[in-house]
Amino acid sequence: MKKINWRKQIIGNSIVLAVVVALIGLIWFRASANQDTWAKTTADKTVVVGLDDTYVPMGFRDKNGKLVGYDVDLARATFKKLGLKVKFQPIDWSMKETELKTGHIDMIWNGYTITAQRAKKVAFSTPYHKDRQVLVSMVSSQIKQTSDMKGLTLGLQTGSAGASEYNQYKSVLKDQVKDAVQYDTFDKALNDLQVGRIDAVLIDSDYAGYYVSHEKNPSDFKITTIKEFPQDEYGVGFRKGDATLRAKVNKQLAKFQKDGTIDDISKKYFGTKNND
Repeated sequence: MKKINWRKQIIGNSIVLAVVVALIGLIWFRASANQDTWAKTTADKTVVVGLDDTYVPMGFRDKNGKLVGYDVDLARATFKKLGLKVKFQPIDWSMKETELKTGHIDMIWNGYTITAQRAKKVAFSTPYHKDRQVLVSMVSSQIKQTSDMKGLTLGLQTGSAGASEYNQYKSVLKDQVKDAVQYDTFDKALNDLQVGRIDAVLIDSDYAGYYVSHEKNPSDFKITTIKEFPQDEYGVGFRKGDATLRAKVNKQLAKFQKDGTIDDISKKYFGTKNND
């Protein structure tokens, strides 16, 4: 009669059980990520917006520490019309899709560029704003086009649209620069630019224009449009299953396009109508 090794059998059964539990958990997690959470999300009449609160002029802190910005104003106006309160949750921008998927936030609304790669993870609203990638450098560096970056050091934000385009269109900058330094926020990159640690920052033109115009000596800076990169479109990012929330936001954004609300907010932060 063969002697049963109970210890090995218990360990083996435990492993099998752990695998089964993990698979069930994964199936449940994927299923829940595709469910419409409108009733649950709005049970307390509040929605949570994830953002990088250093991203001027879309969402940032003014001198008094108050959260302001183009997207902040637009989100507040949208949910006021929908009868909901909005809570803004600062997040690590490189973890934005994870924060959304795990339910820590209900949407990403913060100069969030629509890309095919991101569309695999989130459901985007209709586009509501356009922008371009630019290089911000000091005039003294004499950078006038992307080829002038050959052998120099570039700063970019981890998880940004610019970082994605930098890797996608390698010949434009990646094959030119000596090194690329990753930052968690753009303000840190721009600070390093001014003290000479890097030669240029790859950034959205909205951020660049606002930042430079509010510096003590704007003429010290040079903004160079990267024409080799496609134009960016901003959208609100939702979980795949949140069709109700997405539809309601889309409907309100369309109303704001028609009644001039978006133009008014744009003039407040950019000095022009939306996408003029």
